[in-house]
Amino acid sequence: MQSEARAAAAPVAGRRASPLLWVPTGYFTMALAYVMLTSVTAIMFKNLGMDNGKAAEYASYLILAYTIKPLFAPLVEMYRTKKFFVLCAQFTIALGFAGVALAMSLPGYMVMLVFLFTVLSFIGATQDIAADGVYVTALDARSQSLYCGIQSLSWNIGPIVASGGLVYLSGWLHTNYFHHDPKVFGPEWIDAWRVIFFIVAALTLVLALWHTKMMPDGARAENAPSSIGEAWFILKDSFITFFQKRDVWLMIGFAFLFRLSIGLLEKIGPFFMVDPVEKGGLGLSNELLGIVYGTYGLVAVLLGSLLGGLFVAKRGLKPTLFLLCCAVNIPNVTFLLMALAQPTNLVVISAGVAIEKFFFGFGSVGFMIYLMQQLAPGKYTTTHYAFGTGLMGMCMMVTGLVSGHLQQLLGYVNYFWFVMAATIPSFLVTWFAPFHHKEA
Repeated sequence: MQSEARAAAAPVAGRRASPLLWVPTGYFTMALAYVMLTSVTAIMFKNLGMDNGKAAEYASYLILAYTIKPLFAPLVEMYRTKKFFVLCAQFTIALGFAGVALAMSLPGYMVMLVFLFTVLSFIGATQDIAADGVYVTALDARSQSLYCGIQSLSWNIGPIVASGGLVYLSGWLHTNYFHHDPKVFGPEWIDAWRVIFFIVAALTLVLALWHTKMMPDGARAENAPSSIGEAWFILKDSFITFFQKRDVWLMIGFAFLFRLSIGLLEKIGPFFMVDPVEKGGLGLSNELLGIVYGTYGLVAVLLGSLLGGLFVAKRGLKPTLFLLCCAVNIPNVTFLLMALAQPTNLVVISAGVAIEKFFFGFGSVGFMIYLMQQLAPGKYTTTHYAFGTGLMGMCMMVTGLVSGHLQQLLGYVNYFWFVMAATIPSFLVTWFAPFHHKEA
């Protein structure tokens, strides 16, 4: 019996590999590309000497492809298999990051970097569409529920590796291997970041090779378009039915504004950590940024998300949504307090970041559940849910585009006061958020 069980579990020719062999690696690969492009690039730009305004702006443009991916998602359904698109995207991303590393040695490299990152963002968004499609179509409803937690955990390991481990490694290489001054931003950081991008390229390549063997093809969706015209009709009809929803503008306002203050913090928080004390920052190295912001902070997000999910499951969404909004927005005051006090104690700094991140994870659960249960239901549930997350992504992009310039204009203390004022729209849209569907 035991030998039969082992044989059944082993991936052999003609049988599907266990989802444990491709769900964790698939979602980790998705997250690695996304975080490298939309978050870690901002730190790299900052290290290379770019001012806060441009660093935040350039990194925020890279969110656009992920925001508009519902517009080209039907095309992925039309041709070949979903696995084919996943593998093409992953091999191209590996080559692209290797190209980034090589381009950094060229004169005028910054223009080439921005171009390559932009192309990679659209390829990364395509990878997301196809990998989600494999998950949804290769697993039945029971398996989707069973592996949902593993899927989420695996995705969240990506930011810990990228924003934590790789940012830490960039600082360690810059200081201890290449022997440059960690407090001076400029072209000297190219050496360290070139190594980082080669590592990401190699890791993505290895995972792509793994997925050639372990990832299933994924089935064709029942409503998949068979032509460009049909894809356009489905997309148009999904927009029409979306705007026919009752109180749709209140729901759009909720999807766009719930995380407004978080969008203003997303890029500036790390800049505040590494900027020198004389400029109002905390003067941390990349190593400490990786530990405090990219590791402690992200672990706090994971813990908060877990407890937030349990809280909503026990109490229900409608009676708790405003409380969850408070959890997302009020703890942003920790950054204002740190800007006023400029602490040097690493425990205090870590606690400030962890508190904000924990409550962000706790409260954000309510946002995602609201999109699933109130905004998405209808004829095109999956597409309308993607519209909701796209609105969230648009908020992150718009706030990121202006955040660096505002911080330079106001200084850190006044900027964090502005962030606290920006929580008011979040409270308003949450208070008036409509509930027209019964909770599951």
